Amino acid sequence: MKQRTLKASFSVVGKGLHTGLMIEATFNPAPENHGIKFQRIDLEECPVIDAVAENVVATDRGTVIGRGQVYISTIEHAMAALYAAGIDNCLVTVNGSEIPILDGSAKDFSQKIYEVGYEEQKEDKDFYIIKQKIEVRDDSTGSSIVVWPDSEFSIDTMVAFESPVLNNQYATLSNLDDFKDNISASRTFVFVREVEPLVKNNLIKGGDLDNAIVIYDKEVPQEELDRLADMMNVPRKKVSEFGYINNSPLISENEPARHKLMDVLGDIALIGRPIKGKIIATRPGHSINTTFAKKLRKEIRRQELQAPSYDPNMTPVMDINRIKQLLPHRYPFLLVDKVIESGDTYIVGVKNVTVNEPFFQGHFPQEPVMPGVLLVEAMAQVGGLLVLNSVDEPERYSTYFLKIDNVKFRQKVVPGDTLIFHLSLMTEIRRGCAVMKGYVFVGEKIVAEAEFMAQITKNK
Repeated sequence: MKQRTLKASFSVVGKGLHTGLMIEATFNPAPENHGIKFQRIDLEECPVIDAVAENVVATDRGTVIGRGQVYISTIEHAMAALYAAGIDNCLVTVNGSEIPILDGSAKDFSQKIYEVGYEEQKEDKDFYIIKQKIEVRDDSTGSSIVVWPDSEFSIDTMVAFESPVLNNQYATLSNLDDFKDNISASRTFVFVREVEPLVKNNLIKGGDLDNAIVIYDKEVPQEELDRLADMMNVPRKKVSEFGYINNSPLISENEPARHKLMDVLGDIALIGRPIKGKIIATRPGHSINTTFAKKLRKEIRRQELQAPSYDPNMTPVMDINRIKQLLPHRYPFLLVDKVIESGDTYIVGVKNVTVNEPFFQGHFPQEPVMPGVLLVEAMAQVGGLLVLNSVDEPERYSTYFLKIDNVKFRQKVVPGDTLIFHLSLMTEIRRGCAVMKGYVFVGEKIVAEAEFMAQITKNK
């Protein structure tokens, strides 16, 4: 899949939940590998903040990112809408310290994205593939988030409150395409008993019964309810029984759980890459959501480059017979067994290393190690398959090294290892010259890497 950006800019205008001020946020297309960034155009020098987990500075009633003394809050609904639409690159300019709360959901963001559409870009999406269980828990609150390996992305969310109105609820999102219609319109919610502390801490100056679900689940005298309404500068409302006291009815019985799912999605988007995995969130909140996103960010940085996924049971896109049609190499110098994935600009190949390799007889008899030069040669052969598979009559062409740069060997390759090669074009092929970057993995570890230039020529 290719990266996406917006086809055109769009703007939303509304109150800020925390400040109560009218704010305008404009969502703009951005180039490849830009990521999602927020820019404060109301400040001198118009500082930009990357929407990544390590920039989270607060999680009280919303997710706040910051850099130095500059911050932007309540970004999670916009982030969820962008993530669900597959938007990888976007610059959001805002003339205030927060994103407008609108109706307390992501509906307007999703609708605007749908209206302007998206544009596919040249660079491939950089998925982070979950290969083992990753979990974050908070035993003091009973909150947890766990992600499991899966071929696609999905979220299951469970919420639980000690409340006769909102007790246990469950929501699920099995396909991101369902976000706009099933999740995006779910509004934020607050309990009446939480209102006064929030008002005193200046966290809901822009809150009202049109941008939040207000839950009345503990008996409060009408005079007290009137006092709270006056504190928030909203109309008084007579309440006689437990339930929801917002101006419009719930869009679904589990709207609060769906909103919590939206918050999880928006906070998970802060890892900066789309993921493939199944997320199960129990009693989530912005604090544990962003802690989880930070943990995933650390995993991404630790791995430096994620190894391609390899399932020995899947049918190869090129078997050994197809490889022999494309490459002139034969025993003992054919160093690719199969190709498991291939795109316009990249290819993934596999070689199983056995003790029967002829080079192990002399390298070395007592400690068999695959020569580094053969690792580079194997990378080049996989790269050759990428190029030759795109030409007519490939048997009439060969590829030859012109240059090898930045070669690194990080770990020994020994009998029993399965080598996974990832080769990608660094530039477009020009005048028959291909410049590639290659990596060799054993398991999740990089064992070798190199950059090289090859010439594609017709055989005489």
